[in-house]
This record gives sequence, C-alpha cells and structure tokens, in this order.
Amino acid sequence: MENKKVIYSLYYEWWKNIDKFIFSLIILLFFIGLFFSLVSTSLVVSDKLNTNDYLFFFKHLTFIILGVFLIFIFSLIDRNKLFKFSIMIFLFSLIFLFLVPLIGVEVKGSKRWIDFYFLPRFQPIELVKPFLIISISLILSNQRYNNIYLKYSFSFFLTLVVALLLILQPDIGQTLLVFFIWSTLIFISGIKVIFLIIFFLFIVVTIFYLIFFVSKFEYIKNRILSFFNTETGTHNTQSEKAIESITSGGYFGKGIGEGTLKNRVPEAHTDYIISVISEEFGIIAVILILLLFLILAYSVFKKISLESEERSKLVLVGCASLILMQAMIHIGVNIRLLPTTGMTLPFISYGGSSIISISIMSGIILNLTKRKLV
Repeated sequence: MENKKVIYSLYYEWWKNIDKFIFSLIILLFFIGLFFSLVSTSLVVSDKLNTNDYLFFFKHLTFIILGVFLIFIFSLIDRNKLFKFSIMIFLFSLIFLFLVPLIGVEVKGSKRWIDFYFLPRFQPIELVKPFLIISISLILSNQRYNNIYLKYSFSFFLTLVVALLLILQPDIGQTLLVFFIWSTLIFISGIKVIFLIIFFLFIVVTIFYLIFFVSKFEYIKNRILSFFNTETGTHNTQSEKAIESITSGGYFGKGIGEGTLKNRVPEAHTDYIISVISEEFGIIAVILILLLFLILAYSVFKKISLESEERSKLVLVGCASLILMQAMIHIGVNIRLLPTTGMTLPFISYGGSSIISISIMSGIILNLTKRKLV
C-alpha cells in the first residue's frame, strides 16, 4: 500500500509540473507513426519477410511503450542528476560506438549496428546523440574555465571522436548531423561567425575528399552522382519512385492501403515513410506532420527564453534543432531535394534505436521545460 502511495505521488508531481502541450505533441507524433505502421507498412514488410502480418506493428508498439517509459524516467529525474548521469552514459555509449567497426553487423556495405545475443540489434550512434548534446552543452557552459576557445576546442575534439567513428562505418549522414549539433551549440554560445565559416569550409573540403578520393566511400559517391544524373543509379531509382508516389497521391491521397510505394522500395517503413504517407493520405497529411514538428520546435524554443541556466538552454536548443533537422533531411530526401541518406523520420519511422533515441531526447526536453518548484 505504501509503495502505491509513493508511485502515485511521483506520478502526480511529474504530471503537475511537465509541459503538457509539448508532451501531447510528442505522444501525438508517436501515435501517428504507430497508426501508419498498423494500416500500411507493417503488412508489407511482414509479407516480404514471410512473418506474422502484424509482427512489425507489435514490435513498433513495444518500442514506443519502452520509449514512453524512458520519457517518464528522463523527465522525472532531478536535472542535476540528469546532467551527472548523462556524462557516464555518454562514455558508456561511446564504447559501443568504438566496437561497431570491430564487431558490428554489416548491412548494405555499412557497419552501423551491434548485435549481442542478449540484446536486440541496435545502432549505437542513436544512443550517443542525446548525451553528446548534453556533454557539449556542459563543456560550453562550464564556469570554471573562462577561456571560451579552450571550450570550443575540447567540445570539437569530443565531436570529432564521434564523427571519426561514424566515418569508419561509414555513415556520412549521421556524421554531418553530429557536426550540425556542435556548430549549432557553439553558434548559440556566441562564437564569432568567421570561425564558424572556417569550420564549415574545413568540413566541406574533408567530406568532399573522403567521398570522392577514398574507395571506402565509393557507394556514397555513387549516390551523389546518381542524384544529379536522373538516368542512372539504384538510389536515384528509389528517390524517383518516392517522388512519383507523392505526386500520384495528390492533395488527399489514394486511401488507406491503396499506395504502391511500400511494395516497390525496400526501406519504405523507415527511410521513405513520408512518401508512403503522402501517397495514401495526401500532401495535406505531410504538411500537417511538418507543422507538428515546427510547433514542437517552436514550443521548446519559446521555453528557452524563460530558462536562466545556460547549460539547460544549450541542451534544449541542441535537442530541438536535431529533431527538426533530422525531420527536414528525411523529407528532403523523399522529395528529392537531397541524396539518399538513410535518415529516419523522428517519432514516426519504424526502428527501435531511433525510437529509443528520440524518447530520451523527449524526456530531456520535458525535464528541462517542466515547472520549477519554489
């Protein structure tokens, strides 16, 4: 009986203080992903793998239930403990990222996953991202050291370690996303624009060299070349099918289950989920989903103006910016504004690692935006 009172008290305090509007947006986006998994993609993926019709739906549901639990935990914990534990979790997750090139599972030319016998297959970078944001934010907001350039250098070194491990996989899309996180946070912290431009040029030249002059990245070069050449390339074919599906769906779509893209593109339930949605429910549905992401980001940014703690401001900016940027990249690939990157749509795409990562970030956002007790 006493345990029930404690649990109820914790839940009551949590619910009373969290930002219910932001929480509702998060749950709504998860529900949208689950709905499309039920009525569209799960059946096709299960059919291709010759499994139970709703296996992927129930796996998706399981990941979301776990995700909601993580949201509760990360939004409930005291923020000082959150920052303290985040450093340890970051270092722990970095070990897994180190192991990927050594014992990772290779899929389509890239080693991005680790498959332990006692754990489901997962993508370590998804666990690293939320805690990388916190680690960089803690470095930049540290009051013990006044030398801001020392902070920039140390935070860049940390980011570079993660980026190099991603390049070894190789995963250029996530590498660019990691550098985007770092550049956003140092820009907010007040770096001179000229240094940011120099850094940007350095990254562009480095990535260009790796892609076009290192054989390990041949497949990425082919993706980029096929993107600009509409007549060649399998990745280009997938993008063409995606944009064709979006066009055929029109404003209001063909109807539930009437789309054909999910049968023609291998990763329709992850990399091309927005095209599947557009084909069956119309461009209006895509606009509404994009609007939800913009409202979520705006709601978080609005809360930042009320936050006095520098480290919390930086973490909120980092999490909201990453979610929005990843959504934009996913949509950009689907409408053929960008080459294929293998980037999932946050909250909505199928994928355990992605859902866990976005859930942790959501929990952190809810933690830092909840009402402070006086």
